[in-house]
Amino acid sequence: MAELFSRFGGALGTVLMVLVAAWLAGMVLAPNVMMIDYALRPNLLPAEIGGPRDVYSLDNILYLANESVHRAIFFKTVWASALVALVTLLVCYPLAYWLAQNATANQTAIVLLALTIPFWINEVLRTLAWYILLAFRGPLNALLLSFGIIDEPVRWYGDVGVLAGMTYAYILFMLFPIYNAIESLDKSQVEAARDLGASVWRTHWRVVIPHAKAGIATGCVFTFMLAAGSFVVPALLGSPGSRWFTEIIYNWFFEGGDWNRGAAYALVLLILCLAVVLIALRIARVSLTEVAK
Repeated sequence: MAELFSRFGGALGTVLMVLVAAWLAGMVLAPNVMMIDYALRPNLLPAEIGGPRDVYSLDNILYLANESVHRAIFFKTVWASALVALVTLLVCYPLAYWLAQNATANQTAIVLLALTIPFWINEVLRTLAWYILLAFRGPLNALLLSFGIIDEPVRWYGDVGVLAGMTYAYILFMLFPIYNAIESLDKSQVEAARDLGASVWRTHWRVVIPHAKAGIATGCVFTFMLAAGSFVVPALLGSPGSRWFTEIIYNWFFEGGDWNRGAAYALVLLILCLAVVLIALRIARVSLTEVAK
């Protein structure tokens, strides 16, 4: 805060602080407080609001604990989001290392531009492009059939389609933090490890990954949270057997008309995701301060 006032002066610094506080209060704090209020109250008719039945309880949350199908989809969403983060990490780490340590400036610029341009398009349109690509008579099946890899078209919708769509949708949120972390690694450290006889795997495990762990943790946190809260990708690329927990929340709000139960489901998802993230950061020995950087 002192740096803010010293850089912009007292008047402008105060204005900026007020704007940030107003944004946090109006866009972050207030919606979450309202969600907690809805989650702990029953779904009542307008005439009953404020009456004897309008009391706080854990009934909406306990309903999830007692609903076996919803509970199974909830835990599936959590581990599937972790799988999305893992697959995205495996895809992005080699690319980030090559861009940061081996690629020329022109190569880096071209690759980053090629990856960024598609994200100028709305997420719904990008997901629809994957819907066309994975269609029963789409380009992917046509290509595989032409090479004789498969004998008949495959229905890619479902878990495979959701995994592919989410990996693509959130690839930049994993790539950029890892790239920024590895870019600050002195190339002489990697060369020294090689000169001392370390294998490629050992060089990455003992030198590169420890240096880039904050970037890796940041990318995994972003990807996991975005995947767990995604609705468009599972709604378009999923199947009845691969429902996402956000789809159930959507149904409670807009089809069932029960905002209280929908808010309770959303609150449980938020709390568990935060718990998973904090546990993962503790296991990786990365602080929230390092992630924020």
